[in-house]
Amino acid sequence: MNQMNLNDEHNIIRASIRDFAEREIKPVAGELDEKEEFSSGLTAKMGSLGLFGTTVSEEYGGHGLDYLSYVIAVEELARVDGSQAATVAAHNSLGTGPIFYFGTEEQKKKYLPPLCTGKALWAFGLTEAGAGSDSQATKTTAQLKDGHWVINGSKTFITNGSADITAGVTVKAVTGQRGDGKKELSTILVEAGTPGFTAKTMKGKMMWRGSNTSEMFFENCRVPAGNLLGGRGDGAKIMLTALDSGRLAIGAMGLGLAQGAFEAALKYSKERKQFGQAISQFQVIAFKLADMAVKVEAARNLLYNACWLKDNAKPFAKEAAMAKLYCSEVAKDVADEAVQIHGGYGLLKGYEVERFYRDQRLLQIGEGTSEIQRLVISRHLGL
Repeated sequence: MNQMNLNDEHNIIRASIRDFAEREIKPVAGELDEKEEFSSGLTAKMGSLGLFGTTVSEEYGGHGLDYLSYVIAVEELARVDGSQAATVAAHNSLGTGPIFYFGTEEQKKKYLPPLCTGKALWAFGLTEAGAGSDSQATKTTAQLKDGHWVINGSKTFITNGSADITAGVTVKAVTGQRGDGKKELSTILVEAGTPGFTAKTMKGKMMWRGSNTSEMFFENCRVPAGNLLGGRGDGAKIMLTALDSGRLAIGAMGLGLAQGAFEAALKYSKERKQFGQAISQFQVIAFKLADMAVKVEAARNLLYNACWLKDNAKPFAKEAAMAKLYCSEVAKDVADEAVQIHGGYGLLKGYEVERFYRDQRLLQIGEGTSEIQRLVISRHLGL
């Protein structure tokens, strides 16, 4: 395993999260997936382990760790179950992150402490039915009237948006028109239970079935003017900042899933016998495993380097896009080969690789599609 940029604290975090994932998550991951059930109890346990508010400073109830520590934690969760990794990644990168980096002192002190415990979740309302990769197509509006923002519109595919412990959502909305004629986009904090705000859990997912995904609806939803996050018109900047960091977490999910699928395939190849010997002894299988190991290691180096850049206050947007793109593609390739090595058994529920194969598919779509990552990278290349 690559030790680049890792210190003793990083290694301790990896070991503790891996042990937790094996003991607490692995035994129930299949059942939660089958039932399409979000577990607030398991989320609370992850909170007790310090998996929420990981990079938030201690003065606001967080743990003040570097971003690499957070990415390692997500990686180790995804090695066992993408659903629980998604809950942690979305909450940290898109939930608490924007509040921590852009919130007022009053907002930070009010919202962050409970959100760092795992007893409450926060979502980021970005995607709409007609606004995904084209975020400028946002139609949800927020008008300032009598000291309140009046929000109307809807959001979809929002992780952690309707769980029984969801405390609220940061909504990206059109708040006016800029001088150049483009939409003025702002972000507004909306607490769960606010009149006019409803959230509905989405069912029938192929992947991350143990995580919470929702649709959100806003009908004359009124929140105080002070719930504006950042400055008016800063919505695009806040969104892009959150997504740059979020790409590292999605990269970690891809890396962790690939690691888990690789380990499952390696173990199975040593146990499965054909023609009188373990299939791992056949060169065709051994070479598959060798290629999988190379891809996983390359992905880890790329991701950890991007984390080092962020932790050292250096530009990392290009490297984050590269890491998200490559780790997602590696997850796809390794999960596919893991199923192939398992043969028919890889297509059956009850085998981890079947779930890995489904879970990896979102990684090339969520928080910027692979196509958008290539667009971001090409622009950094001056193209």
